[in-house]
Amino acid sequence: MASAPLPLEPSPIRFGTDGWRGILGVDVTLERLLVVAAAAARELERAAPAALTSREVVIGYDRRFLAPELAEAIASAVRGADLEPVLTDSAVPTPACSWAVVERGALGALVITASHNPPEWIGLKIKGHFGGSVEEAFTADVEKRLEAGGITVPIPGDTPRFDGWGGYLAGLRQLVNTGALRRGLEEMGLRVIVDPMHGSAAGGLPALLGAGSVAGSGPGEEASDGPDEECIEEIRSWRDPLFGGHPPEPLAPYLQELIAAVRASGEAGRPAVGIVFDGDGDRIAAIDERGRYCSTQLLMPLLIDHLARARSLPGAVIKTVSGSDLMQLVAEGLGRPVIEKPVGFKYIASEMLAGGVLVGGEESGGVGFGLHLPERDALFAALLVLEALVEGGLPLGERLDRLQADHGGASAYDRLDLRLRDMASRERLERQLAQDPPTSVAGWPVQEVVSTDGVKLRLGPSHWLMLRFSGTEPLLRLYSEAASEVRVGEILAWARQFAETA
Repeated sequence: MASAPLPLEPSPIRFGTDGWRGILGVDVTLERLLVVAAAAARELERAAPAALTSREVVIGYDRRFLAPELAEAIASAVRGADLEPVLTDSAVPTPACSWAVVERGALGALVITASHNPPEWIGLKIKGHFGGSVEEAFTADVEKRLEAGGITVPIPGDTPRFDGWGGYLAGLRQLVNTGALRRGLEEMGLRVIVDPMHGSAAGGLPALLGAGSVAGSGPGEEASDGPDEECIEEIRSWRDPLFGGHPPEPLAPYLQELIAAVRASGEAGRPAVGIVFDGDGDRIAAIDERGRYCSTQLLMPLLIDHLARARSLPGAVIKTVSGSDLMQLVAEGLGRPVIEKPVGFKYIASEMLAGGVLVGGEESGGVGFGLHLPERDALFAALLVLEALVEGGLPLGERLDRLQADHGGASAYDRLDLRLRDMASRERLERQLAQDPPTSVAGWPVQEVVSTDGVKLRLGPSHWLMLRFSGTEPLLRLYSEAASEVRVGEILAWARQFAETA
């Protein structure tokens, strides 16, 4: 299959929902990256609390092409900003960098990653001194620095390195009794099959569950012992900068090998659960024992129930407007307030920084927890999902079926990304939705129009369509929840036709 032609001009340097990303060699070049890293480092210094006297900036990277080399290069930009870079000694999940910032008392972190984007992409994420993504006002100030054109000369040198995995894994073990979790899984006879999608979370879950030791290069590179296949198995764990030819995004079309492995284990008499992480380990999805794909639309309600009921932890539930109604039903059934925000984890993180949050999550796989960092952390989420299964004594599919039955019955969900003809088409459709939204969808009357983010057309309980535009390109994201997969398909087909003929 032929690749799309490269754009001939780079895109402007603009920060999105979590960092600056683009095509390697076109949008993100070494020259541009050095300037952005220097501006980000200076802004971390300026924004630091007065009591924070550290001059350290943590630098991490994922497994993409040239990521280690680019991480070393931006250390020179940090030195040029008269700050002190410290570099992870291997590829690590992005949350490990956030953990290191807090543990070391650093100014923040710069992480070379393009997260779940296609293989030809690369980027830079910025983490603040609090251990989470910086807010929009921060990145706006970084962009102002870039526009002002200040000169920072990179200073070559030897960058101190540290074990980016060790403290992070030790911290997670303080939050979850991983020994008891491993024993519980063995008693259930439940096998765990992990798919890190060739990304930097590879080796992490087997190491946490004691199924293999960690080599000096960290589990993100090589494990010295293979996992115990009686309890846990890891597939696609080796570094592949092409990610098998697909974006390292935890979506069902890219997980056929994991789905097949889970089904094969069940057919062999050993029920299994599949756990999948995105390219930099901050997004999660799962495959239940029947081979069903389970996004955070299903995992979030399970986590809400487990943390609020079984662990009796305090706090509110934060969901995005594209999140399943089941999240709200489970939370309200347990007496927990629900706060609905626009799409983007930065809105959830701001609530977490304010305190009083049990769990916050978005439909694309990012989940954060009030007892942890104000940050998405897929490895920690995986531990809690497995802990919930052990506590309930049921495999994932049965556990979710029971949860849905107790809170209004089953529902289905899907999302479709639709590329429009051009920006003019997008702007025309956006105006129409704002001024004259549909009064019915696929034969059902619209009961409510919600404009928190895009346009959400509510047709009834757990029955809705949401249309949301990308901020930078002619891309329309269509989301739907309904009582069955057939109904969801009908709604998305209607939405596609509506958008293409508007």
